[in-house]
Amino acid sequence: MTTSTTPAAPPALRGVLETVLYFTDQDRAERFYCDMLGMRLLAKEPGRSLFLRAGSSVFLLFDARETSQGGTLPAHGATGPIHTCFVVDEADYEPWKRFLASRGVDVVQEAAWTRGLSFYFRDPDGNLLEIASTDIWPR
Repeated sequence: MTTSTTPAAPPALRGVLETVLYFTDQDRAERFYCDMLGMRLLAKEPGRSLFLRAGSSVFLLFDARETSQGGTLPAHGATGPIHTCFVVDEADYEPWKRFLASRGVDVVQEAAWTRGLSFYFRDPDGNLLEIASTDIWPR
């Protein structure tokens, strides 16, 4: 007979598989994230969702007006600017700033952390994006 017990601590998480931000204009969001940030489009649901690859992660963009209604998945959505941070190799940190500036994307702020640097900028929907020079969080 097998017995099931509740573990004293939660099982380990391996990492974040995917994250989502929300858009108001799907074509504009696709252009920004694919052309400006170099993400690869994996799939698209017209008027609803973009599924992108960002390095080893999956990055989702949804129209909150659609996803907040639910359907085959539980309803979810957000309003207002949301935040996410991307990590790059240290050697690519300054080139990213120069590249974005050359395309008219303003750096909102730069921060020096104990473990590295990061800078902030906004996407066309006002979401606050960040690029970090390394994993700035303790392990």
